[in-house]
Amino acid sequence: MILSRIGNPINTEVLRYMEDYKKQFIEFMVDSQVLKFGEFTLKSGRKSPFFMNAGGYVTGTQLRKLGEYYAKAIHDNYGLDFDVLFGPAYKGIPLSVATVMAISELYGKDIRYCSNRKEVKDHGDTGILLGSKLKDGDRVVIIEDVTTSGKSIEETYPIIRAQADVIVKGLMVSLNRMEKGQTEKSALEEIREKYGFEAKAIVNMQEVTEYLYNKPYKGQIFIDDKIKGAIDAYYEEYGAGVLR
Repeated sequence: MILSRIGNPINTEVLRYMEDYKKQFIEFMVDSQVLKFGEFTLKSGRKSPFFMNAGGYVTGTQLRKLGEYYAKAIHDNYGLDFDVLFGPAYKGIPLSVATVMAISELYGKDIRYCSNRKEVKDHGDTGILLGSKLKDGDRVVIIEDVTTSGKSIEETYPIIRAQADVIVKGLMVSLNRMEKGQTEKSALEEIREKYGFEAKAIVNMQEVTEYLYNKPYKGQIFIDDKIKGAIDAYYEEYGAGVLR
C-alpha cells in the first residue's frame, strides 16, 4: 500500500488497514508522554511541531508494554528467524532486554540480547559488549528508539561487524519521523542504501497524524487544525516522502 505525503488530505485507507497494535502504540506513546506536540528545537536545530523521547518510558509496566510492541513489529517485519537483538548504548540496552523478554513470552522463542559499552572494560566481564557475545554466523536485528540522521548506526554498525562475521537482518525503531536525513532521503532509506539491510518502524508519523487528527482521545485533541498545519509545514520543508 502506498501512503500519501503527510500534507495531503487524511487517507482513510491508512486507518482502515492499520494494525491494532499500531493504534494502541500511538495511544501508548501519548499516555506515556513520550510523544508530545507543540514547538520543539531538535539537536539538528530544526524547529519541530512534535517530539519523541523514549527516555520517558520509566516504569516496569511501560517497559513491559514497550517490549511487546517492539516484539510484534519485529515479528511482523523480520519474523523470528534471527539469533541476537542488539541495542546500542545507552537507550538501546533496556529496549533490547524488554523486547527479548516479550518475544519469549509472546512467541516462545529465546533470542539473545547484546549491547555495547561506551568504553571497553578491561577487567571482569571484559570487552565492549554486554549480554551475549556475537559469534560468526549470528543473525542480528538492531533495535533503537528513533533514528533522525542515521549517525547512531554509523557508530553501531562497525562495532557489530568488528566482533564477528554476523548477518544484520535489519533495524527496528519505534517511530519513523519520515524526514530528511543527511541527504534528501530519510534516515531509514539512507540506512537501507548504505548498509544493505532493512530499516523499519513500529509506526510512522503519517500513521500517527492520521490516527490522532481531530480525534478526541481521553477528552483531548492532540492534533488539531493548528498542529496539523504546523506538521504539514514542517514536512513541506523537511519531509522525505513515502518509505513504506
